[in-house]
Amino acid sequence: MLARKYDSLRNRLANLGSALVAYSGGVDSTLVAFAAHAVLGDNCLAVLATSDVHTANEVEDARKTAALLGFRLYEVDTYELSDPRFLVNPPDRCYYCKSEMFGLFRAVAQTRGIKWVLDGTNADDVSDHRPGRKAAIEYGVVSPLLEVGLHKDEIRELSQMLDLPTWEKPSMACLASRFPYGVPITDEGLDRVRNAEAGLRALGLRQFRVRSHGDVARLEVDPEEMERAWTLRDQVSEAIKAAGFAFAAQDLEGYRSGSMNDLLTAAEQNPQPS
Repeated sequence: MLARKYDSLRNRLANLGSALVAYSGGVDSTLVAFAAHAVLGDNCLAVLATSDVHTANEVEDARKTAALLGFRLYEVDTYELSDPRFLVNPPDRCYYCKSEMFGLFRAVAQTRGIKWVLDGTNADDVSDHRPGRKAAIEYGVVSPLLEVGLHKDEIRELSQMLDLPTWEKPSMACLASRFPYGVPITDEGLDRVRNAEAGLRALGLRQFRVRSHGDVARLEVDPEEMERAWTLRDQVSEAIKAAGFAFAAQDLEGYRSGSMNDLLTAAEQNPQPS
């Protein structure tokens, strides 16, 4: 089954002729970029967006992975923090971010004679609140992993089979996702989260999020790491407070992607077309 899906992915990509891959260095986009480069060669370009809502180590890891796997890599700067619609942090915040990014990617593709822009959306993503999908659809972005029905666990398994270094990489998300909707995104707030997470990463934690609730940092840790995080609670608290938070709390439910979406109403998660 998995081999058939990968064959379908390669065939889908080969039929495109040329493609620009929205590449972040994460599990999903790395698989798309790898498969696209394998079948399209120099007709594939991986494009990495850099901005202040991404950590420096994520960007550097993406560069290293691209170099290791031989991707043609191009970088563009995005400026989400200059958009007041993004800064007020509404439930559709990601729409404005992705609109800018895909607009830039489409411009890069056009100047280089590349017809298609691809992203790493997978079959599990459609069940979550992802306003960025609207932007992808508006810009005609192709989601090959979704089209061939690849789920996250399958993508990791396939990446391991292909010996990709990202197969067990922790899930990533932009730093703005650490704030409850309606709480403005500020440079100071982003720096606090960035520094707190860097401190926890230095302690050896892998899959976690520091959610910002004013002076309180709510730490979500993967269930497999919760006991270790509790054992390190003194160092965890110290790292979080050193970043500028007054209080540190560990969430008993552990890490789960998009936990801030739990606060949204059904209408906010599934807005009707205007």
